[in-house]
Amino acid sequence: MPERLQKLISSAGYGSRRWAERLIEQGRIEVNNKTASIGDKVKITDAVKIDGRKIDLERYQEEDTKVIIMNKQAGVICSNKDEKGRKSVFDFLPKESRWVMVGRLDLNTSGLLLFANNGDLANKLMHPSFEIEREYSVRVLGKVENQDLQQLTEGIELEDGFAKFSSVSIGGGSGANRWYKVALKEGRKREVRRLWEELGFKVSRLIRIRFGEIRLPENLKANQFDYLKPWQVKQLLDSVGLKS
Repeated sequence: MPERLQKLISSAGYGSRRWAERLIEQGRIEVNNKTASIGDKVKITDAVKIDGRKIDLERYQEEDTKVIIMNKQAGVICSNKDEKGRKSVFDFLPKESRWVMVGRLDLNTSGLLLFANNGDLANKLMHPSFEIEREYSVRVLGKVENQDLQQLTEGIELEDGFAKFSSVSIGGGSGANRWYKVALKEGRKREVRRLWEELGFKVSRLIRIRFGEIRLPENLKANQFDYLKPWQVKQLLDSVGLKS
């Protein structure tokens, strides 16, 4: 059945529907050698090009949506390619599908990463409008006062805009290094680290432990992965308004 062009591009994992719509408006997408227009419906077998380069609309078309959870190790990159030859999270994934990563973790951050074979699901999970909460366990160097915790939840103006944690709780530790659990509803680059650094604190360890309702299993070792259960996948689909 024909579908809206921007939906198929998003489902194939190339970008969000809104991103595809912008390209269509700019005249950068062709369907069967004709410039596309907003509202065009296409079949998955049609020849679609972005900036003259053919894309594969069928690459994530599978019967069932699958989602993988991985425990990323610090020092492993989230890119497909690296000039320095470092290990990538994609090196540890099964080859049965093409996987779209849900958000990223920087080089020195470890913990929960999700990958989906459904590009539309992955893009929606990353979109700020759905406000899906991410939780981190963070070890901070320095003496943190109650007023600092209050400021972190009330908000701080960063170079790319206002940011805050939706919650902060004490996680343990003693001396100069203390653990805290923090949650926020967006995934800007290095946002957790930058919020602490803005108050003069150094983050010595950062681990993502939850994405939405999905928690990092305690028995999942570094760089190992597992498939989410069908009810967990349905939970993710429901959270962004997609059908199972």
